[in-house]
Amino acid sequence: MAEQRTLVVIRHAKSDWGQGVGDEERPLNERGRREAPGIGAWLAEHVDRLDLVVCSPATRARQTWRLAGERFEPKIRTRYDERVYAAGPQELMSVLEELADEVGTAGLVGHNPGLSELVETLSGERVELKTSAVAVLRWEGTWADVWARRAALVTHATPRD
Repeated sequence: MAEQRTLVVIRHAKSDWGQGVGDEERPLNERGRREAPGIGAWLAEHVDRLDLVVCSPATRARQTWRLAGERFEPKIRTRYDERVYAAGPQELMSVLEELADEVGTAGLVGHNPGLSELVETLSGERVELKTSAVAVLRWEGTWADVWARRAALVTHATPRD
């Protein structure tokens, strides 16, 4: 039986456009800070495990994962990857194909439109990932098999507080 890979795609929570900072430094707004822990609660209820989270280094993505990840003990191993920021589906697939074999379930915290396009590219299903949204994809094989584009969309949701 082939190994199974599960990808949990997480769009950052609502950010604050009024800070006068560059896009990469934009923080979460009050609503985003309220909603991000709900992502963690939803993950704890709907995802069996997370072996690794790959996160955009943008402030709003890091803050989202920090608040969502507080739910987990022990803490989930997290890697920040510049390539996730402002990435399209091809760049995101390049990041995923490099994941180690021992990672069965990975989280990917990033931005739109790249994340929504990734879900559609991998599963053939169009899903609007609003802020704080999560999509769970699954396929048989390795992380390098992400290029086969044969993932099944297991579920998607927009957890709210």
